[in-house]
Amino acid sequence: MTMLNKPSQKYTAFPQVDLPNRQWPSQTIKTAPRWLSTDLRDGNQSIIDPMDAVKKNRFFDLLVEIGVKEIEVGFPSAGATEFDFIQGLVRSGRVPDDVTLQVLTQSREDLIRTSFESLDGAKSATVHLYNAVSPAWRDIVFRMSKEEVLQIARDGARIMREEAAKRPETDWHFQYSPETFSTAELDFSIAVCEAVMEILQPTPEKPIILNLPATVEAATPNIYADQIEYFCRNLPNRDAAIISLHTHNDRGTGVAAAELGLMAGADRVEGCLFGNGERTGNCCLVTVALNMYTQGVDPGLDFSDIDRVIETVEFCNQIPVHERHPYGGELVFTAFSGSHQDAIKKGFAAHDTQNDEKWRVPYLPIDPADLGRDYEAVIRVNSQSGKGGFAWVLEQHQGLKLPKAMQANFSKHVQHLADDLGRELDAADIWSAFQSAYHVQTPDKHFQLIDYEESRGTDGTRIFAGTIAVQGVEQSVSGRGNGLISSVLATIEQTFGLHLEIKDYTEHALGSGRDARAAAYLECRGKDGQTIWGCGIDEDVATASIRAVLSAANSAIG
Repeated sequence: MTMLNKPSQKYTAFPQVDLPNRQWPSQTIKTAPRWLSTDLRDGNQSIIDPMDAVKKNRFFDLLVEIGVKEIEVGFPSAGATEFDFIQGLVRSGRVPDDVTLQVLTQSREDLIRTSFESLDGAKSATVHLYNAVSPAWRDIVFRMSKEEVLQIARDGARIMREEAAKRPETDWHFQYSPETFSTAELDFSIAVCEAVMEILQPTPEKPIILNLPATVEAATPNIYADQIEYFCRNLPNRDAAIISLHTHNDRGTGVAAAELGLMAGADRVEGCLFGNGERTGNCCLVTVALNMYTQGVDPGLDFSDIDRVIETVEFCNQIPVHERHPYGGELVFTAFSGSHQDAIKKGFAAHDTQNDEKWRVPYLPIDPADLGRDYEAVIRVNSQSGKGGFAWVLEQHQGLKLPKAMQANFSKHVQHLADDLGRELDAADIWSAFQSAYHVQTPDKHFQLIDYEESRGTDGTRIFAGTIAVQGVEQSVSGRGNGLISSVLATIEQTFGLHLEIKDYTEHALGSGRDARAAAYLECRGKDGQTIWGCGIDEDVATASIRAVLSAANSAIG
């Protein structure tokens, strides 16, 4: 093989489609297409260890459960395993009346007849016939003329018609694919499909399915859309055909090509859950469906428990769903960046107060709850995170709503911990760091409240009298002030010589109902002017405020 100085010289740009006044760029997807899952056929043939009957049955049941009405269940002429699975499925009684089984066959007489036999007894079934029509296959693979390739399609269609007539108890549907459509001459693809239609005689009431596959994705998705619109414009008896799309992902734009193909006039999308398929995969049905969902279009497929869908797909395919896969990946709703976390946190807060159900949370194109996910993993904390991240985690797991200034104060503690550990911090790490930083609910405190009483003096002042353990040694203390907090601060200063001046105080309930607790936050100024924070948690809000004072006192002495 001769190597060129510029490897790109080996390749030729894909030709444009002559399509004046193309309409698809101004169209939008307003309704869901018909969906065909090819997981049990196209997906199955692309995995290292094909599914056994147990896995195929489990996958089939999942597809039915999520609402797929057309399922390509196998290639019956591939061998006894495929044939027996299809026949077993037909005889099992597990195929709902509104679900149509589909099988795939090359345009060869023996294979077509085997395909019909595999579906004996089915209430409704589609036989999918194909033969390759593009120049590379005609010239290199088959060494046939256009007319010879056209005749293969005609012969296959005649046999399909004959076999269907032998089994009138089944509601037969026909699908034809000019395989390698995306790299074939458009007018020739139309001519082949027209010849097949002349034999099968579809009607608007009983249309043929014409599948136009991007067998190998060879151009940008707008070119594929042009091909689909051109085909739809020029196909005779267009109203007697369902145009189906089967995109692959060789260029990484299989989903985009399918979406633009729908805008160009197609009616049906074929693909696999999470995009399994040959080479780089097929169109991902989950992504296309949920893309529609985010635009206010009901896709007619149910992914409200997406983790269970993933579990089944991973078990059957033995291929993990990537953690960054759209909608389904473990990390797709997770923010580590501080600015992202802050925007998401504010978005959730605004969502809680708005008067409608419209979803407007930054960085989250879809509500994770719609897919059965909770919000715990939306914000996760590592060394790249900001104060919004750990504040969200503390609120979600502990109910604490830290004041913004306290978030900034605690931020340095979280950052140091993340740097020291060199990994993501989980909720337990953050809570432990918070307890340590502010001496909250920990036994190793310098000042620890044991008991107290509050009373009012004759002059209207408040009197605090209680027992505080100092480094484990209990002692009785008392002090007087204008309120409970000021009386505790006076006690600390008079008894231990520790001066703290209140700058701000906030409190809130933790939860609701009779058993709700309270959290109190105290911002103080120390003797040297430094800012000191305290936090107290208790079933009683007054006791929580006292614990906040002692928390600040513990922080003040280090």
